[in-house]
Amino acid sequence: MTVRSRSAATALAGLAATAIALTACGTGEQAPGGGDKIKVVASTSAWASVVQAVGGDAVDVEAIISDPSADPHSYESTPQDAAKVTDADLVVFNGGGYDEFMEKILGSSGQGKPAIEAVKDEHEGEPAGEPAGEHGGHEEHGGHEEHGHEGHDHSANEHVWYDLHVVQEVAAQVNAELSKLQPAKAEQFGQAAGRFAEDIGKLQGRVGELGDQNRGKPVIVTEPVAHYLVEAASLQDITPPEFVKAVEAESDPSAAAVAAIQNAVNSKQAAAVIYNPQTESPVTRNVRSAAEQNQIPVVEMTETLPQGKTYVQWMDDQITALQSALTQNR
Repeated sequence: MTVRSRSAATALAGLAATAIALTACGTGEQAPGGGDKIKVVASTSAWASVVQAVGGDAVDVEAIISDPSADPHSYESTPQDAAKVTDADLVVFNGGGYDEFMEKILGSSGQGKPAIEAVKDEHEGEPAGEPAGEHGGHEEHGGHEEHGHEGHDHSANEHVWYDLHVVQEVAAQVNAELSKLQPAKAEQFGQAAGRFAEDIGKLQGRVGELGDQNRGKPVIVTEPVAHYLVEAASLQDITPPEFVKAVEAESDPSAAAVAAIQNAVNSKQAAAVIYNPQTESPVTRNVRSAAEQNQIPVVEMTETLPQGKTYVQWMDDQITALQSALTQNR
């Protein structure tokens, strides 16, 4: 994982956990005072929870998308969303085309601000770009894939909050940005970030154990929301590629693709089916029904947090559910 700095004008490009230092455009605004809460806007509740874990009572965090039953892929922003982003001291969004509305708001806003974009660097190990200059200036970095939600390259899965390493890197960047905004509380932020890193480390340990016990077990996904978790657990995703491509493109799978996934379920090729209820469709409901009829465990994995759960609690619950499902088919 690398950290690069670039402008909101090029926010549609890039595959890194990124801190975007946007120039302040002469607004004359100062960083929040020591007694003021830092206003943070996150695109989804997952990233809002990461910010809250680091910022604690020093931040006022709001998620644009928090409905656990809504499909974030199809979310359309409102003028109120733009106003919230403009008024924020710090913005955290997913990137990779997932929450493109945030990128557009940042790109069109005349009021610059720190913004953290969490996207997977598929070219990990390559040299990072030049750091931001004294006034938030930056170099352009070529060679990135273009990501728009319509027709973007899905070789890089945008559901990066299921990549625990990326989440850890984003939390570290949140710590850095909050410490710049309120230097007097830098130690507090650093300690909280350390505790969060420990929690993520424990989750990584659980995923490692899950992989040791279930390495190579086949699973089917109705939508690749948990791609990075499946990968980290050394499981084998046997979902027909044609089906995945259609779901990712938000189109109806072909009859052949539907037949292929139904055959995989009916022949009990999978140890579990990972189901995303937020992208539910008649086709995915049929897959779930067939799995239940064939006594294949179904594990729900979502895009946003359940009400009342922190990111760590939510991810821990999902790892537990997957472990339980795979244990049933030993």
